[in-house]
Amino acid sequence: MMSPRAAVCCHGLRRAALRPRLRLQPQRPSWQPFLAGRGLATVTDGDVEKARQYCENQLKHGDYEAFLLRQFVPPSSRNAYNALRTLNLELARLPETVSNPTIARMRMSFWRETVNSVFAGNPPREPISIILHQAVQDLKAGAGPSSASSLKFWLLRLINAREQHMENRPFVSLNSLEDYAENTYATLMYMTLASMPLRSVHMDHLASHIGKACGIVAILRGIPVLAAPSQPIQGPAGSVGNTRPPALLLPLDVMAEVGVREEDVFRRGPNAEGLQDSVFKVATRANDHLITAREMLKNLKAGEEVGHDYEHEGEQEHVYSSIGADATQADIKRGFGVLLEAVPAADYLERLEKADFDPFKVKASWKLPWRLWRALKTQHI
Repeated sequence: MMSPRAAVCCHGLRRAALRPRLRLQPQRPSWQPFLAGRGLATVTDGDVEKARQYCENQLKHGDYEAFLLRQFVPPSSRNAYNALRTLNLELARLPETVSNPTIARMRMSFWRETVNSVFAGNPPREPISIILHQAVQDLKAGAGPSSASSLKFWLLRLINAREQHMENRPFVSLNSLEDYAENTYATLMYMTLASMPLRSVHMDHLASHIGKACGIVAILRGIPVLAAPSQPIQGPAGSVGNTRPPALLLPLDVMAEVGVREEDVFRRGPNAEGLQDSVFKVATRANDHLITAREMLKNLKAGEEVGHDYEHEGEQEHVYSSIGADATQADIKRGFGVLLEAVPAADYLERLEKADFDPFKVKASWKLPWRLWRALKTQHI
């Protein structure tokens, strides 16, 4: 009798779950041209251009999927996208680039204070802050302070969520992994929508499903990196030790169900008993969210109901006014570039299936630029 995992493989896992791929090797940013002082009395066009080049370079080498996706975001939101994705990359790298958790928490506090300074109009002389400051000023000028307040809310939520999960502890359950994805990857999508600004229950609902899929995919992608010992941090006097022990972030309930043990994965890697079955179960949840997002998009384009309620409607920054079908179609058209976050995730899940759900054997993708172009042309994710 064919196993459930094999059966799904044979029929093709129709998935689409994402998160721009993060390369977690230690890489310290070169901010020297910016760090002449704590804050800027004025931000010049030259400051903004240098900051933009810095962010784009960071994305190109550390989060190539975001580097590709940025061109599909409306030009008016591109500064915000560059800043937010570069900051997300910086926060994701923290456990790999500092020598102990105390320093990592200090960095988180720095970023929290920096966000408050940026939205108060006094950005530090640091590239992410400068480009974010420009985005905030443009947003205030075009849409008023309320849109900027929404962006700040989501940005602080991202930092808080990253700090909460900074120590790379396993998720208690698959549901807790979904909560993490909602507070990180879905939140990144909410921020992009807020920067446009575009407040729509249907776009946020789509972003929630796609973001959850992206966050789950990010955890699967990280297995080969985090299960291996980290590289020593190099200081002026030489090595100052490793930043972290090996980690496996798969949900504990899934690991218990299939019988996979952390120690086996650390010692045996892809040969650990039960690893592929646990990865399959987690990947299936990501795929479910992407299938749901596709069905929702299809129904909305046809002028039909999405078929289920948005679980976060009514929460802070998720309060909406009633809109008609025509407005929904316009929102989808305007914000479709944000929904393309699903495409790289789908691409990864397809490659994971071809590797029989062994994350250590997933091959690199060369089709992603073409798939993004096709998704945009056909308006399907």
